[in-house]
Amino acid sequence: MALDEARPAYRQLPIRKPRITCEARPDGSFIIEQAYEMPAAWRSVPHLFQVRAVEFADRPFVAKREALPGGGWGDWQTLTYGDALDKARRLAQAFIDLGAGPDAGVMVLSGPGLDHALVMMAAQMARAPYAPISPGYSLLDKSFTKLRHVFDLCAPKIIFVEDAEKFEPALAALPLDGKVVVAGKASGPALAIADLLKTEVTAAVDASIDQITPDTFAKVIFTSGSTGAPKGVIQTQRMLTAIIAQHDALYIAPETNEPEAHLTWMPWSHVGSNNIVFGDVINDGACLYIDEGKPIPGQFEETLRNLREIQPREFGSTPIFYSYMVAAMEADAGLRDHFFGRLRYLNYSTAGLSQDLFERLQALSVASTGQRIPIITKYGSTETQGVTIVSEPLDYTGPIGLPFPGITVKLAPVGDKLEVRAKGDTITPGYHKNPEATAKSFDEEGFYRTGDAARFVDPADPAKGLYFDGRVTENFKLATGTWVSVGPLRLELIENLSPIVEDAVIAGENRDEICVMAWPRRAEAAEMAGLPREAPLAEICAAPAVVAHVREKLAAHNAAAGGSSKRVARLILLDKPPVGEEIADKGYINQRGVLRGRADVVERLYAADPDPAVIRP
Repeated sequence: MALDEARPAYRQLPIRKPRITCEARPDGSFIIEQAYEMPAAWRSVPHLFQVRAVEFADRPFVAKREALPGGGWGDWQTLTYGDALDKARRLAQAFIDLGAGPDAGVMVLSGPGLDHALVMMAAQMARAPYAPISPGYSLLDKSFTKLRHVFDLCAPKIIFVEDAEKFEPALAALPLDGKVVVAGKASGPALAIADLLKTEVTAAVDASIDQITPDTFAKVIFTSGSTGAPKGVIQTQRMLTAIIAQHDALYIAPETNEPEAHLTWMPWSHVGSNNIVFGDVINDGACLYIDEGKPIPGQFEETLRNLREIQPREFGSTPIFYSYMVAAMEADAGLRDHFFGRLRYLNYSTAGLSQDLFERLQALSVASTGQRIPIITKYGSTETQGVTIVSEPLDYTGPIGLPFPGITVKLAPVGDKLEVRAKGDTITPGYHKNPEATAKSFDEEGFYRTGDAARFVDPADPAKGLYFDGRVTENFKLATGTWVSVGPLRLELIENLSPIVEDAVIAGENRDEICVMAWPRRAEAAEMAGLPREAPLAEICAAPAVVAHVREKLAAHNAAAGGSSKRVARLILLDKPPVGEEIADKGYINQRGVLRGRADVVERLYAADPDPAVIRP
């Protein structure tokens, strides 16, 4: 897609231009690398943190609003770098005294918080593998199946929860003999973290830190478990510091030494916020503001409140977040202008951003600043951290860029696709206590198999980067034997049904034709329907104008589809939000989870005599 030179210019993107090498092999694979050299990596995150905490002792490190007794959130509470270092060392000593260490880790069941940040750092200082667990395993899944699984796998010595009473049912479901429960708000047998923070530091803490090497087992972060039981991904100190080094190699630091502010709602059980964001925050002496809002109805207002106060220079989130944010900023010029005032670029992750949202974000930026905002994306996984990054402003969605410095990407032929495989210091050595899964995840040359496919934006010019080409493992065959590429079709449908579709799930494995379940964007669909936003979602979905729009756009999509691998026979708009395993903590939809959880809806789609909610083009 050619750039329109008449449009406003982009703000300068503070990322160095790509300098790649690309080797085409006789077997049809490609080897791609960046020519930038990696700077020397820090020995470990605790070593880096101690240096930054002395250098920036009075700067805020982590901030979170105070929880109010009646619900809601009050003023910001902050933890400075200097205080965090002192408290983390005290807590590390307490952990060592309680028996934590390389074979006795620390598990955290609650979400982001100031105490959680201290536990994370203290565990690393004590060389006790730290495992942040999705709070949903304790608070939403009353069977506690996944919680017991990850607990048994990690066998932690210490379990931290923010509120012992809130997590009491989950804790009661675990075999806690010989374990120690630590809580921010303690009750029962739990130890209060405030008491542990009174521990006097001995030489044991420095002795432990001195024994940290790049290969020290720092963390275990779990996969979502969308295809089975969650797998524990080993995170070494080498991986954590290599992330920081590759960012130093590629990112252009701001000329000012003004402290940066990061605002994010993303869970700390996710590798992006736990490893990547925290690493950059510590390296830059920045502050991480914890956003207690979420991109769901009734909770996004807290995010908007925070966006009116915090003014980041870079911002990353998921497409579902940007969907909510765009609607809010289109209705509030003051919020828009504050957000774009210092912003250098936007980053989206975990799922494709629709072209509609992309263009609306650019329109907001131009209205506020007179310039387009660089919008980029990164590609990676829990096992790999960042593999590729877009290092030039995107003019359309879909590209995933080129390898980070220090990463070698192999595109390996798998069927009619090229699978992305990666090797480098940010790649996990394997899955915790799962040698079979580890062995299956690496090819004969030691490249991690991502299960994702990519293709060149321009096969004649590899420097133009890669385009995401779907999950190899998500694709399926129709009963006719025709392969359906789920990822690209999902993005195409979201785009073609713009602006009223938020996300879509593709059905049709072993069936004669493709059918689709889709969630509407409430604000845009309500406006199209001529109804207030607060109208029941079922009423919005059934509105004649909405149904007519979907029918017309589906017909246009099918006319251009070119074959049964893309043609959609029927679609139903879902009036109930995703729940449980249908949606990950990070906000993206689990295709398999939805198909399992809504098998009744799938049957409605394929019924011989479908009900009125089923839309046909």
